[in-house]
Amino acid sequence: MPTPAAAANAYAALARMREQTNLGRGAGTADGLNFGTVLKDVMQAVTEAGHKSDVQAQAVAAGKANMIDVVTAVAESETAIQALVSVRDKVIAAYEDILKMPI
Repeated sequence: MPTPAAAANAYAALARMREQTNLGRGAGTADGLNFGTVLKDVMQAVTEAGHKSDVQAQAVAAGKANMIDVVTAVAESETAIQALVSVRDKVIAAYEDILKMPI
């Protein structure tokens, strides 16, 4: 179960991703930002979170890190994956709603 600290770190990471991808400006702006680019960036961030947890686990196995860092990294990774799956489900639901619309 994620702790409040892990959730806070995940929200902070999402805020940084939002700033990096300029989500506040809206899709299709003059700088070339679109949904595909945002999705690619978020997927990369989730992949990096997973890689970070793997590196931390290997460091603990080698005796170079403590278990708290591993638990935090795994919790952040889990939260990021859960958020990504939730967004995926919403996108699929929206697509299905569009398919049901009469022409």
